[in-house]
Amino acid sequence: MRRRAVVTGLGMITPLGRDVASTWQALIEGRSGIGPIRRFDATDFPVTFAAEVDLPSNMDEGQLKLDLADHALSEALAGSGELPYAPHRVGVCVGSEAARPSLEVIARRHRLASFPERSELERAAPQAPSLHVARRIGATGPVTTLSTACTSSSQAVGEGVLRIRRGEVDAMVVGGVDLLVNPVMVTGFALLGALSTRNEDPQGASRPFDSGRDGFVLGEGAGFLVLEEEGAARARGVEILGAVDGFGCSCNAYRITDSPPDGRGAAQAMLNALADAGLSPDQVGYINAHGTSTAMNDASESRGIRRVFGDHPVRVSSTKSAMGHLVAACGAVEAIVTLLAVRDGVLPPTINLDNPDPECDLAHVARFAERARVEHALTNAFGFGGSNGSLLVSRA
Repeated sequence: MRRRAVVTGLGMITPLGRDVASTWQALIEGRSGIGPIRRFDATDFPVTFAAEVDLPSNMDEGQLKLDLADHALSEALAGSGELPYAPHRVGVCVGSEAARPSLEVIARRHRLASFPERSELERAAPQAPSLHVARRIGATGPVTTLSTACTSSSQAVGEGVLRIRRGEVDAMVVGGVDLLVNPVMVTGFALLGALSTRNEDPQGASRPFDSGRDGFVLGEGAGFLVLEEEGAARARGVEILGAVDGFGCSCNAYRITDSPPDGRGAAQAMLNALADAGLSPDQVGYINAHGTSTAMNDASESRGIRRVFGDHPVRVSSTKSAMGHLVAACGAVEAIVTLLAVRDGVLPPTINLDNPDPECDLAHVARFAERARVEHALTNAFGFGGSNGSLLVSRA
């Protein structure tokens, strides 16, 4: 029998809340975590809003990322309890990107003609969160970092599942963390034309699959899951919250910022996840879509979903409508949300979906949450550069 990866701990911090319960409650109530940028003076920027986490601003970005990771990790470990496995049987995989120094830090270093301190450079490295988590929990098994833009933490969860199945470890702590609300990234994404410019209506700006969508909203946050081999978890009597039964990847091999119009890359990732779980499309009741609120991505993903599911009326929503795009953290955070939807029988809505685009003709959960018993659900994450990841989660 194949070793199964089950979930025993969850933790997150998002623009909607500082823990799993508050974020989940805000999502199903249809609240938005998007508002004017507070981290820096964005008055003269083309985009003046984002989905920010409430954080102090007197630390470098690398330290802020570690603090975010710590916060979400603490909640996840509180749920799973102490992992009773040999250190070499516990691994870590985190989706993360390099921290970016603020303009003020760059200017200060230039004036002083000095290089950053070693500790500052260490905190900025993309692998810093993974190594930090490993040190904190004493994990000496496989410790890896994935940096595939928006797909990073979806693939990190999948990597953890695969290592448990192969028998390399008994437990994996997996997740993602990212901070993008800074002058450099806001300017860069705005110049690409990727961000919504609804400066007068921030809470209505993220509107996946809506005919009036005009770009995504930058967000930030962290999400962590504790995965364990099912037999070991049951033997120690810990509560099992759900299972990750399928993982699928693909690459578009198309363009850096665009998805192929026919949705073939998205479809392949979903098909791979279904095949990995040994399930057929009609056994899936819900999809937490990547749904960024950009014209091309939403249309491409919709076509990909139709390629896989045909006439099966699988319910679809995008929680980026409420908490923005958390980039390297979105895959893990949205995997947690999808697991909660399966556990609680509540499908979170796509808020602001007032006029569905005919190009995105799916069975949307629009504006308000819906009650529905779902045994299996998919969550998608598609990244800049063309990487695609899909996870299939199941009821405990």
